[in-house]
Amino acid sequence: MPKLGTVTPILRMFDIAKAREFYLDFLGFEVRFEHRFDDNAPLYMGIARDVCELHLSEHHGDGSPGANARIEVVDIVALHREFKAKNYRFNRPGLETTPWETKEVTVIDPFGNRLTFYERDQA
Repeated sequence: MPKLGTVTPILRMFDIAKAREFYLDFLGFEVRFEHRFDDNAPLYMGIARDVCELHLSEHHGDGSPGANARIEVVDIVALHREFKAKNYRFNRPGLETTPWETKEVTVIDPFGNRLTFYERDQA
């Protein structure tokens, strides 16, 4: 029987410095690779934190601003505490418990993409 693997969302970005500030400095991802076809071409960048991998792209056809991604987390309370401690002036996410029994922290990047970090109820 076939098995599916991991999913790697491609999120649109428009400003490399703002993307680095948000994804690397605030969310704690690290760059895995960067690619340009030439010095004047758009950037395509792979970032990761633990086993979570995202791709960020300046290319016109790669993703639409306003995409949503859900990322499963172990210890959402600690992740929320980490985000709050960074005191990032453009995003101060809360910790919510949903009616469907998950805890969630949602952040919106500078390009309108929404990332919801969630932890399933362990009960």
